[in-house]
Amino acid sequence: MEEQRALAGFAALSQETRLRIVRLLVKAGPEGMAAGAIGEALGDATTSRLSFHLTHLEHAGLIRSRREGRFIIYSVVFPTLAGLIEFLMCDCCDGHPDICAPVAAALDCACDPTLTREA
Repeated sequence: MEEQRALAGFAALSQETRLRIVRLLVKAGPEGMAAGAIGEALGDATTSRLSFHLTHLEHAGLIRSRREGRFIIYSVVFPTLAGLIEFLMCDCCDGHPDICAPVAAALDCACDPTLTREA
């Protein structure tokens, strides 16, 4: 991933509502969620505010939308998220894998539903 694209991705994630949206969509998986369901899950998002944040995330390449009937469904672009992690970690250990072992371990167990994480 090129630096400018990484900067756009990290900038989009640096806002609380957008970060909450991405985390919500990661949980939803590839099926994604309807815009209305995202708004309900966030609780305090007006339609215009939600639209603003979804558009920002979409322009950064972190989410995509598709129409299903009368609904707009949003989902995370998982390769882009992986690219951001790779961008951060590509030069991490300089030949010392023990340095990045905690990151690899955290990613390895990220899909284990038996583990609880702080929100």
